[in-house]
Amino acid sequence: MTSGSGLTDASLMLHVRPRQLLLLARLDAHRHLGRAAEAMNISQPAATKLLQQLEDSLGEKLFERLARGMEPTPYGDILIRYARRVLSDFGSAREEMLALRSGLSGSLRVGSVPGAVPELLAPALVEYHRRHPQVAVSVVVETSDVMQAQLEQGDVDLVLGRLTDSHDEAKYASVPLLGESQVVVVRAAHPVFGQPTVTLAEMANWSWVLQPPGSPQRGRFEAAMREAGIQARLDIIETASPIAITALLENSDMAAVMPASQAGHYARLGVLRTVPVELPVRVPPICLITRQDRALSPAAAQFRRQLLGGA
Repeated sequence: MTSGSGLTDASLMLHVRPRQLLLLARLDAHRHLGRAAEAMNISQPAATKLLQQLEDSLGEKLFERLARGMEPTPYGDILIRYARRVLSDFGSAREEMLALRSGLSGSLRVGSVPGAVPELLAPALVEYHRRHPQVAVSVVVETSDVMQAQLEQGDVDLVLGRLTDSHDEAKYASVPLLGESQVVVVRAAHPVFGQPTVTLAEMANWSWVLQPPGSPQRGRFEAAMREAGIQARLDIIETASPIAITALLENSDMAAVMPASQAGHYARLGVLRTVPVELPVRVPPICLITRQDRALSPAAAQFRRQLLGGA
């Protein structure tokens, strides 16, 4: 292979073609050159040539050819992340262009943890939409680790959530917006409300609906149970979906953990109630998180200003 190390970034970019970046994304998804070529509607020899030219330009091997398919090398992983960002940014630009063509003025893509929705996100979006009805708004609700990965890939403009240990804090701007306690919730007619008292030790024998491993709330809940001396293995169904959690609680005597504001929202609807027990789970505040190295679109920048108390 020839080496591209003697070229400047600008010169090297002239050798990197959009079709090659698209091929990287398809190869990452399919891990097979033939299927990746089919997804791009090109021949396999053409795909092979595109990949070989890219590897020659960069002077690095990007994929290992294996008997069952292809696996990215560490160099390939780096370029795949870049390719995803380029494709995501291009998709965002196309969305904004289509919005302008239809008389709107751009798009806003918000990622949020469930706990930020009732008290923070919903009121802010209602006001934002009232002021800017021409902006196309989309919302994704997931756990902090999933939301931060989407922010990294450029799938959302900003996130209402918490920075996780697996991400480099230096890459992000983070502003605390909402701090609150975590509570245990059950269905409104749960038999626990007929008992004079309930303890954490007794609740260890209950069935639970908890967020998946890796989410901040799940890790802190399990740590709190251990600190309380409760070593029992919990009976758990795992889901990050608020509607799945709510439906499971409505149809069983299971329990879940959620922020107090979210619990209050369901209590006002008469669906869930908070169990009167102190839960020793302390979580960091929900923050407004954006990328340091990526400028916000005008629509996203305006929403950020509104969340921070600006006009």
